[in-house]
Amino acid sequence: MLKTLDEKNLIIACRKLAANDEDLAFIFVTYGTPPLWKREANFATLIHIILEQQVSLASALSAFYKLNEKLSGEITPENVLSLSDAEMRAAYFSRQKTIYARDLAAKILEGKLDLNGLENLSDEKVRTELKRVKGIGDWTAGIYLLMALLRPDVMPKGDLALHIAWQKLKKQAQRPNAEEFLKIAEHWQPFRAVAARLLWHFYLSVKKF
Repeated sequence: MLKTLDEKNLIIACRKLAANDEDLAFIFVTYGTPPLWKREANFATLIHIILEQQVSLASALSAFYKLNEKLSGEITPENVLSLSDAEMRAAYFSRQKTIYARDLAAKILEGKLDLNGLENLSDEKVRTELKRVKGIGDWTAGIYLLMALLRPDVMPKGDLALHIAWQKLKKQAQRPNAEEFLKIAEHWQPFRAVAARLLWHFYLSVKKF
């Protein structure tokens, strides 16, 4: 059983998916292997993913860069908790996301969340641990599992880009909702995270034209 993805087994998994799914095969043949989109498994990455909730990736990245600049490249729990409400607002954090970032920082400093220990846990246990933090739900936990821990069989729930990609790929009048898409994704086990990468790859490639 594959535990984590890397550049080599990503290609192998894409080939396996393409052999069993003509839609994913079309993406793979037309657009090639998707990026691994690997992120560091750390506090800063979780903050970045929280910023990406329900906003454009560009907006989230702008806020992340602003925070990084404010903290001189040291996005740590201690440093985030040292910032005032005004300083968080100046870094483009909403009141809600300020609460989420502070709760994440506090739980790490209090020993209630061990980010380093997550790599040794099952996907479901990782979800359980992360969702103890205010503002971290299925989507945020799923993205962290997929991109930071590089788990091969994770489908982030409620990812709008994936739903749109599937709608465009299948030429459907309506896009699936979160539950419907998770049901569709069952077909791609044990490589749902690879299917997600292929669909994101398609979404971004088509969006360019």
